[in-house]
Order: sequence, then C-alpha cells, then structure tokens
Amino acid sequence: MPSIAANGLTFEYDERGNPSDPVMLMIMGVGAQMIFWPEALCDMLAARGFRVVRFDNRDIGLSSKLDHLGMPKIALEAVKFALRLPLKAPYYIEDMARDSAALLGALGIPRAHVVGASMGGMVAQNLAANAPGKVATLTSIMSTTGSRKLPSPASRARRVLLSAPRKIGDPGVAIAHLMKLLRVIGSRTHPMEEGELRAFCERQVLRSQYPAGAARQLVAIAASGDRTPVVRRIKVPTLVIHGDEDPLLRPACGEATARAIYEGGGSVALERVAGMGHDFPGPLHERIADRIAGHCRQAATS
Repeated sequence: MPSIAANGLTFEYDERGNPSDPVMLMIMGVGAQMIFWPEALCDMLAARGFRVVRFDNRDIGLSSKLDHLGMPKIALEAVKFALRLPLKAPYYIEDMARDSAALLGALGIPRAHVVGASMGGMVAQNLAANAPGKVATLTSIMSTTGSRKLPSPASRARRVLLSAPRKIGDPGVAIAHLMKLLRVIGSRTHPMEEGELRAFCERQVLRSQYPAGAARQLVAIAASGDRTPVVRRIKVPTLVIHGDEDPLLRPACGEATARAIYEGGGSVALERVAGMGHDFPGPLHERIADRIAGHCRQAATS
C-alpha cells in the first residue's frame, strides 16, 4: 500500500475503482485501521461508480505514530469525563479533520464524497462543517454529536471498549480481545460466523497492534466534547445511517446528528437500519452501498 505526507504526518492509504470516477473518502473509527472497512462493501461502492480511497488515521495502522505525546491514563480520563472535569488531549477531532483535508490536497483531490464511521463520522462532520468546499456529500454512519444529553453506551459495551488486553504485545491475546469487542458491539441479528470473525481480527492485529494510538484517539473524542454547534453548521447534503441494535452509540445519537443538521438549515436524510449494530453486517452491505451511492448521485444531480 502507498503512503503520502500530509499535515506534517505520513498516511498509509489505498484506493480502488476507476481513477476517473468521483472520489469517495472513507474515514474509520477509534482504534480501527482502514482495513476495518469491509472489503466487500468497498468493492460494492467502487462497482457503483466511485474511486474509493481509504486511509489509516493518525496514530493507527501504518500511518504516523505519535509516541512523543505519551500514553493517556484511560481510567483517570474516564473519571474526569464522568465528573465533567476538563480534559486535555494530545489532539482533537478537529486535528483529525485537518488530516483528512490535507490528505485530499496531497492526493490532488479537490473535492470528495466523505463517508465516516463512528469516530470517523465525527471527523467527517467537522470536515464538512469547517471545509465544505472539500466535501461534495457527507455520510455519517453510527456516529454522534458528542452531546452529554444522549444515552450512554450499554455498560458491557463501555467496559470492553475501555478495557485493554491482559497481555500487551501478545497477538493471540489481542485477537481474542478484539473478537470479544466485536461480538459485544456488533449486530445481534446478523452475527459474524466464528471463523470469519477470527480471520477478520487476525488480519487487523497482524497488520498493526498499537493500543497507545487507540487510547489517544479515545481521549480526543472525550476532550472534543459536545460538537453540536459544529454539526449545525453542516450545509453539504448529508446522509445519516444508524443501526437500531447499536449498543455503543445508541440510535438516538444518529437522530441527534440529523436533527442538529436540520436545525442548522442543512439538507439531511436519516436511514435507520434494522438489525445493524456498531458494525457492518455482511447481509446489509448491499443496502448500505445502495443507500450511500444513491445519496451521492442524488446530490450530484440536484
């Protein structure tokens, strides 16, 4: 996979589809490498007429690691967050949005359809609000505004997300931990078959295992706080996709995202997906690809 310098960092990326097709930039969530985007879903989007570009966010995968920023004490930061005390992060969601804008510039892409999942949705929201000229459309998937008024994650989902593998650096332990996390936050209606889940998690861990980056990204989310005023500024055509079985960012989080954009005078559609958790179940790939592609085409012709 190639890499490119942008915003003072180096980003690993890949792409598929016809180079002359409209670009779709895919931004993944906290602690997740670009290969968390299902290959089948990316292929479906490319087949629907898009040049699909994925990349590893800062501090994850094969992109620049920011070791000099130190390892956050997640337990302490969680207590401060619960007590509504101020958090200071090594970087913030807006910094990651600037990464995405710089990456597009470095690749010579003036404007793209931007699709973000979970934390990637937050990054994409900030990008659309603060650099609208670079965003043709926004698709925000399983994401949130960060408002403290929204429902908290299910307790089990919160625990497994904030926990660390018992033995850092052991691939077998890391694979088992990731499998447990994806089982807890994933779809109940469409659970991934055990062998497929193990192969998926092995691919993630063997490519890169870097918990410090995931910890810094978690703190970046918490320290960025309620971004509702930012989301209200989004004016690019927006699609919000959220599953009704998401235990991590509850369905109300997607509804709040759509509502903030609507209240700010933006154009937004909300797609509630039955049987979808905080994941991309295989049986729903076609529906998700069709909905994203249709949203992008509709905006291009309106």
